Amino acid sequence: MLLIGEAIHIISPKVKEALAARDGAYFVELARRQKAAGAHALDLNIGPQKKSGPAVMEWLVDCVQEGVGGMMLSFDTTNLAAIEAGLKKVKRDGRVNAIINSTSAEEERLATVPPLAVQYGAKLIALTMAKEGIPVSADARVGIAMEKLIPRAQELGLPMEDLLIDPLVLTVSGCQEFVPQCIEAVRMLKMVADPPPQVNVGLSNVSNAVPAAMRPLLNRTYMVMLMAVGLDAAIIDAFDEDLMNAIRIVQQRDGSTPLGALYLKLHDAVAAGAELESGDVDMKDPAQLGLWKTVQVLLNKVIYTDSYLRL
Repeated sequence: MLLIGEAIHIISPKVKEALAARDGAYFVELARRQKAAGAHALDLNIGPQKKSGPAVMEWLVDCVQEGVGGMMLSFDTTNLAAIEAGLKKVKRDGRVNAIINSTSAEEERLATVPPLAVQYGAKLIALTMAKEGIPVSADARVGIAMEKLIPRAQELGLPMEDLLIDPLVLTVSGCQEFVPQCIEAVRMLKMVADPPPQVNVGLSNVSNAVPAAMRPLLNRTYMVMLMAVGLDAAIIDAFDEDLMNAIRIVQQRDGSTPLGALYLKLHDAVAAGAELESGDVDMKDPAQLGLWKTVQVLLNKVIYTDSYLRL
């Protein structure tokens, strides 16, 4: 499981301020902390940066590399020149330890972004999004991958292990009915080719527009469910210790605590195409009850409200 730290994101007021002030020490420390927390790669989201993108990316890469050396970086911007500037900074012996984030299935992006991944030997995140927007059904998302994203990668000779299909996580706040579709899209994507493509998600999207205190439970519960259907990589909050512990529990099959055992029951049920049973849950245990209620929300069986845990 490739865990990509999301903390360097232009949407964060602190990141935006530090970037504007060219506060290199801030990014050195942020990179070090994410690596120490368990991230395997770092996403560098600088926004569009239409005019200054290449210079901003070059500067940021220098800062991050000062903190974490040759750690894998993910260049997250729509500015193709900025992406290439980042790739050039990390190129070693003709290849890069990097991810391009991202291409969509729109013709303009497919024409320009995948060739850059092939040129530099980078991994490529490919979003199941066409000109019309994000399709809501699992079938439609997988269809975009099969009809546009994977054929384009094969046409260019991009190795399947370097292609990360992203079926696009939607939020429970406003798009709840489509949240289970992403789980099924991941399941289907792992069966469409031999070898199958790698699958990545931006995990925190599931809790966008949700009160901050409620986001971690939604994120880690969804992560366990996505891991059950074969998820290979995720852009995550590496500072969320409970999330990192849930990932560890699943990977190590550690059922030594009641909550850990319940995570594994949830994982195994989803993997089998079934559902967690109420009889598996100690409803007197607040942690287990919260997990149970969150599963029902993520499966669209209980309508999400900001007070769902209190109901």
